[in-house]
Amino acid sequence: MAKGGIMTPEKIAIITITSIGVFILISCFIGLLVAGSLWGIPPFGKLMNKRLSKREGNGEKYNLENVPMLKDSPLQGYHIAYLGSSVTYGACSQQIAFPEYISKHNGTTFVKEAVSGTTLVEGKNSYVERLQKMNKSNSFDLFICQLSTNDATLKKPIGSVNTIDTTTVSGAINYIIDYVTQTWNCPIVFYTNCYYENEHYVHMVKTLKDIQAKKAIGIIDLYTDKNFNNITKEQRKLYMADDIHPTKAGYLEWWMPKMEQYLYDYIGD
Repeated sequence: MAKGGIMTPEKIAIITITSIGVFILISCFIGLLVAGSLWGIPPFGKLMNKRLSKREGNGEKYNLENVPMLKDSPLQGYHIAYLGSSVTYGACSQQIAFPEYISKHNGTTFVKEAVSGTTLVEGKNSYVERLQKMNKSNSFDLFICQLSTNDATLKKPIGSVNTIDTTTVSGAINYIIDYVTQTWNCPIVFYTNCYYENEHYVHMVKTLKDIQAKKAIGIIDLYTDKNFNNITKEQRKLYMADDIHPTKAGYLEWWMPKMEQYLYDYIGD
């Protein structure tokens, strides 16, 4: 072999490091591509929407323009704030979720502050962080907050019911309640996911109810409502893209009627 072609230890090390680096970059790109197409992580959300558009539950019949407006809704004219993550965002329903359906059906306006994959507890783009950035000059008639499944998935600490430590689920909930009350002084309603098997989320739902016993909040409990969750396998396939995320049909035909009725009763009390 010519002198210039001799593989010295230094050259072997450079080639090895370069190869590892290229492999890591390719793996990260593939990971982002897969994650984007499955969960709508930017900038691959369009891939997810294209994939999900083929589901029956996201068919054209469930499009927003096909939703009629009620003549005399108790919510008509309400300006509603929504704070949440992927379920509020509509990650598996082409970004059309219950805020849009409730608005069209009831004649409301809304602000939707929803980012997929985020948690109640402190962290990048957390509920607490994004709440602090919302326009304080807005005037809301109602504030609706999601009990995030991401905190359960990541097993975030729940904390004591009275804590204001926002690195815990309880503390974040208490902070949100106090902040909304002080900033907009409007009714606050939390909502849970429909039932799925997760022991941590079970404790989160219980904790939310314990907090409700101490503070004036509403809870749309889709999780422990056995009648609500008693649907057929065929309905679940139509209504849910996975264990956590509804399709358009799921929001429109399954979740919205339950949520609307609760809100009608809550604001009427």
